[in-house]
Amino acid sequence: MGRTGVWYLAYGSNADPGRLGCYLRGGRPEGGRRVYPGCRDRAAPRASAAVEVPGAVYFATESPVWGGGRAFYDPTVPGGPVLARAYLITPGQFSDLAAQEMYRTPGQGPDLDLAGVLRDGRAVLGDGRYETLVCAGLLDGRPLLTFTAPWAMGEVPPNPPSAAYLRCVARGLLGAGAWDARTVAGYLAARPGAAGCWTAGQVLDLAGCGQGPAGGG
Repeated sequence: MGRTGVWYLAYGSNADPGRLGCYLRGGRPEGGRRVYPGCRDRAAPRASAAVEVPGAVYFATESPVWGGGRAFYDPTVPGGPVLARAYLITPGQFSDLAAQEMYRTPGQGPDLDLAGVLRDGRAVLGDGRYETLVCAGLLDGRPLLTFTAPWAMGEVPPNPPSAAYLRCVARGLLGAGAWDARTVAGYLAARPGAAGCWTAGQVLDLAGCGQGPAGGG
């Protein structure tokens, strides 16, 4: 796996390659409030792909970086599909991404042991909001790995995402080239947390694909 890499499954703001670049190379994303140290290996992803996986994405808790809710993935919810973007990176980069999501400094501890998540499809590393690893399947024979919260979707109240955060997610999914703007906007506006607070038209505006007033909860 160290030679071939892993696919990082980005279902939230990291679907946007510019935002992901702040995790890889270091920096502050547009509209965000945090400067990221970056990975030890700052190389760009070797490939990216649009993917659809089972489960559900929802917005909950309160992001100190963006304000508003942030995206989480629950692979146990029937239905779907979840629209996401996969990036081919090294296991070490995936470990450093996870460390930054967990508010830790990359390289201060050992790399993640991925044996558990590859064997069982899920590995809980802690009770933090991005301390659960999930393997959502395979792409070209390599695992689709991501991180999410240990709780189920229905166990926390939904919270609408901020405009800056939602813009990042929308632009990232659109940039994958697999879905048109209306499909992406309708998908995001229907996610728990966004539903009833953001319309598809407003999401289109945020992504630069509409003409109406942007707004939201």
